[in-house]
Amino acid sequence: MLHEQNGNQSRATHEGGRMLPNPSLDRAARRGQPTEDRKLLSWTDQDRNQASAFTESDPWRVMRITGEFVAGFDALAELGPAVSIFGSARIGEDDPMYAAAEAVGAGLAKAGFATITGGGPGIMEAANRGAAEAGGVSVGANIQLPFEQGLNSWVNLPLNFRYFMVRKTMFVKYAEGFVNFPGGYGTLDELFEALTLIQTGKLGAFPVVLFGSAYWQGLLDWIEGTLVAEGKINRADRELLTVTDNPLEAVEVMVRSYRAKQQAAGAGPGQTTWDPNPRSTGR
Repeated sequence: MLHEQNGNQSRATHEGGRMLPNPSLDRAARRGQPTEDRKLLSWTDQDRNQASAFTESDPWRVMRITGEFVAGFDALAELGPAVSIFGSARIGEDDPMYAAAEAVGAGLAKAGFATITGGGPGIMEAANRGAAEAGGVSVGANIQLPFEQGLNSWVNLPLNFRYFMVRKTMFVKYAEGFVNFPGGYGTLDELFEALTLIQTGKLGAFPVVLFGSAYWQGLLDWIEGTLVAEGKINRADRELLTVTDNPLEAVEVMVRSYRAKQQAAGAGPGQTTWDPNPRSTGR
């Protein structure tokens, strides 16, 4: 009898108002809790304290990292071919490498390539300056650092990042190759990351140029005399590097590689120097 009465009541509600109870949306009302909108718009002292603590939590960082990826992808989605240039932030205009980096940036712009740097001073400024003054796209990917950070005035497409992992992805994803001028740990970091990505097949055709043969000779001697000699890497790994003192050659290396890549488009994944059986070669 009770079941019949409930059924009749439910039928009457449905027929009269054309509405049925929504067990999901009505959960808060049944429990006497505020709606999600009410909680979203609430801003009490307790809410402020909780929100402040949450912005220092890992779940919030994941969302912020995702946001940086989205912002970077949006900004560079229509960028065309580009080259990432690295080098010391500690040199001035009187250093010969400044003029060389400026010439590389200009040469790339004239060849139809954008220039991507960290947006700072020194080599980065020189490369951005050459690109901008030649009418090219000059990208500066700035990063939050413990000390004050500025953007050089020749960047015409600025990006800002808190996280190195996101910034490094932009350097690689949107570049056709790297040109590494004399620099410190940051330059070496980008250099060996690129080599590792190529060696392990994460990147296909991706030229890496070392500019300034005298500066890089000690590193090359160690690679040859220790890494290759002891079988820690293969001979092909050393050949991933091109060394030059000529800005025109640095640009030409990028142009040749890009043209070859365009001709081979659709031919399958790029080759890798990675040896699947490292014990046989000492890797």
